[in-house]
Amino acid sequence: MGPARKDHWIGLRTGIGIFAPLIILFAIDRLDLVVFAVFGAFTGVYGRVDGYWNRLRMQVRSGLLFFVVIAVALAASYWWVDHDNPEVMQWQIVGATTLVAGICSVLVGFMRLRPGGSLFHIFAFAAIASIPHAAPMGEALLVAGLTIVLALIIGSAGAIGQWANLWERTALPPLSDNVRKAIWWEGLFYILSAGVAGILANTLGSQLSAGHNYWAMVAAVVPLVGHTTKLRIRRGVHRVLGTLVGMVLMALLIWLNPQVWVLLAVIAVCQFLAEMLVMRNYFLAQIFITPMALVGVSLVTGLSGTVMYDRVVETLIGCAVGMLGVLLGSWFGSFLKRRQDPVPKSES
Repeated sequence: MGPARKDHWIGLRTGIGIFAPLIILFAIDRLDLVVFAVFGAFTGVYGRVDGYWNRLRMQVRSGLLFFVVIAVALAASYWWVDHDNPEVMQWQIVGATTLVAGICSVLVGFMRLRPGGSLFHIFAFAAIASIPHAAPMGEALLVAGLTIVLALIIGSAGAIGQWANLWERTALPPLSDNVRKAIWWEGLFYILSAGVAGILANTLGSQLSAGHNYWAMVAAVVPLVGHTTKLRIRRGVHRVLGTLVGMVLMALLIWLNPQVWVLLAVIAVCQFLAEMLVMRNYFLAQIFITPMALVGVSLVTGLSGTVMYDRVVETLIGCAVGMLGVLLGSWFGSFLKRRQDPVPKSES
């Protein structure tokens, strides 16, 4: 367990930010709009920064990016993805999501967003683009936009009565050439990892009767976050083990089969606990991330063991690809370094 850094505050903000819009949609009987509220609420995750102005700046940027991703995904679902042909649809989703993985990774890097990478954007784009009969675009974008605004308000709520502190800001230093190059290289790794995982998920997953190929793409980019090879491999292992343990909680929910409003509360509580733990121990956080994600995609269709099977298979495929990519990338980096800085021969 890493040290605590006031994690309960961001956990509380994200928990409220996701529960409030969900319970409102439940009250007006519009659960078909839940997915757009969930991904809009992810804006709250990008609030782990000191200073109200700094937090607002980061969350505005992340909210705008999420809104664009959701809008593009909706457009793809309406006018491009062939939902009547599942096989074609799967390859369309993999191809488009691979591009989103790379583009959003680069944008996140240049926009200085934290957490880094495009994991949430991959999830949002693929999940929405896969919806065969999405809600009207105007309503979907309205819900996403309002949820993003709510996340901004909640993120700034602590400034009430502290207006002098609201305008304190930290100037961001200019990006060095090395950092810019690293951002572009990271975008390439995201494209390769997500693309290979999607291809394997389509081929192996179909043979194993597993759906939700984009879960493999999400899992594949998890190991890419980290400053060392050891940390990246550890994240991949934590993703697998946390998913397996999280299945126990999901199985319990399926057995209990609670009412919908209880499931919405479960999503909020899991979001709170995930943010409490994600920076301290990714394995423990993943235990709660797993049922949160599975309940979210099962609200309309109902809880079932099928999504549990899909999650395990796709996670194994994705994490295997991601960790192998990390090892190959580490080896390739060491190889290039040896080529550029050869060890001088000792004089006899």
